[in-house]
Amino acid sequence: MTTESAADVLICGAGAAGLTLAIELARRGLSFCLIEKRKEPFPGSRGKGIQPRTQEIFEDLGILDKVVAAGGTYPPMRVYADDGRHVEKDMGDHADPTPAEPYHLALMIPQFLTERIMRERLAELGGYVGFGCELIGFEQDETGVTAHIASAAGRETLRCRYLVGADGGRSFVRGRMGVGFPGKTLGVRAIVADVALTGLGRDAWHQFNDGDMDRMVAICPLAGTGLFQLQAPIPARGEADLSAEGIGRMIADRTGQRDVQVRSVAWASDYAMNARLADRYRMGCVFLAGDAAHIHPPTGGQGLNTGVQDACNLGWKLAAALRGADDELLDTYEAERRPVAEAMLGLSTRLLDDQKQGNTHRGREVRQLDIGYRASPLSRQLAPRRGTLQAGDRAPDAPVRGAAGQPTRLFQLFKGTHWTLLMDGAGTEEPPHRPGLHLHHVGPQGDVIDAGGHVRDAYDLGPGECALIRPDGYVGAFVTLGGDRTRKLERYLGHVGVGPLKEDPQ
Repeated sequence: MTTESAADVLICGAGAAGLTLAIELARRGLSFCLIEKRKEPFPGSRGKGIQPRTQEIFEDLGILDKVVAAGGTYPPMRVYADDGRHVEKDMGDHADPTPAEPYHLALMIPQFLTERIMRERLAELGGYVGFGCELIGFEQDETGVTAHIASAAGRETLRCRYLVGADGGRSFVRGRMGVGFPGKTLGVRAIVADVALTGLGRDAWHQFNDGDMDRMVAICPLAGTGLFQLQAPIPARGEADLSAEGIGRMIADRTGQRDVQVRSVAWASDYAMNARLADRYRMGCVFLAGDAAHIHPPTGGQGLNTGVQDACNLGWKLAAALRGADDELLDTYEAERRPVAEAMLGLSTRLLDDQKQGNTHRGREVRQLDIGYRASPLSRQLAPRRGTLQAGDRAPDAPVRGAAGQPTRLFQLFKGTHWTLLMDGAGTEEPPHRPGLHLHHVGPQGDVIDAGGHVRDAYDLGPGECALIRPDGYVGAFVTLGGDRTRKLERYLGHVGVGPLKEDPQ
């Protein structure tokens, strides 16, 4: 039996990218269908690192505190020599939080716990995942997509305005679109497994035979669980023994640590490391996100984070387009996100090469705080400015005080689905008032008091200057209001779907 239904957006794939997109659409009140071919949630730890920029997104989505409570920080790495001696070292630079960058350390949380928290957040917003639902075909025309879905209940035809393939490295959506996925296999095959074991402490990430790609074993205690994640390169050919006995033998053979006993395997996988990037992220009404658009080696913990940020970027743009914004707005998704993925591929591949040489150090670049869109057509300098912060840059945080005296932060003012116009209090020109645009004056007579000077330090707004902050936390434009500049700002807002008030004669 075949049934028919409709939705604004069909999301194929309920991993971290698909869930992020669903949350973004749900909190905007849009209709969507989120389907997952698997019959049950992904059970493994694979993407266990949550970088500082993704933590900022999770705060905006309302899940950061739960993610932190369920996970933990990375332990030091304990590197063992052949004679049994060891040294401990930190994998990354020590960085203290700053007013502009409140999150500075990568969090460790198994992917299955992250996705569970995201599904719970989605449920709070009235959404859910359709597990055991497989996209088996689709066609598109000028007005949308007709998708064909199979499940235990039968076949369904779904009509949607947009289809997003967040369905992983072997993406059905990408294949059906005919989009190329060039790149290379990196010559490393590895296993990753979540295991219960005895004989190693949970106070360190245990690294054996560092730099030896034939004998290396890394065993990391998984925060939020009683398990360890094991990672190890294996021969390019041959069947991998992923049983508790097989993994136990490999540990004993490679480390000589006979007291390490693998009791059980909760999840395990073997895979060949690849670096690949889709030729296109959009074809008509169909988009790619997450691993469907780019796959990375696991070094540096970039893959899941890049996918979440893809969805954060795409979500508000789909919502704006569905509410009448220019269709060209959707082209900026690829223009902004594909160069980011290309850079992340280069970073992850370089870190893999470093790891082969025994160098596991990670610098600021893995935190993803410096990602920006200065070259984007959405980044506008509508007036000359003196500050170093530019349109397209990540919008910094800052502790401030409200006019009523209570402490808050810029991130709390930005939180949600709206745009924000942050205005220097010296301005006298009346700003545009539009649905979905929040206005805040910074200054002694404003509603935001910059008592510590942190807004000044981060934004360096000139007299009467304004910073327009996008819903995804990037600076869309800088402008000093008045005359033609105000009209340019109003045209920009209309282009991105922030329409005038209904009673506005414009």
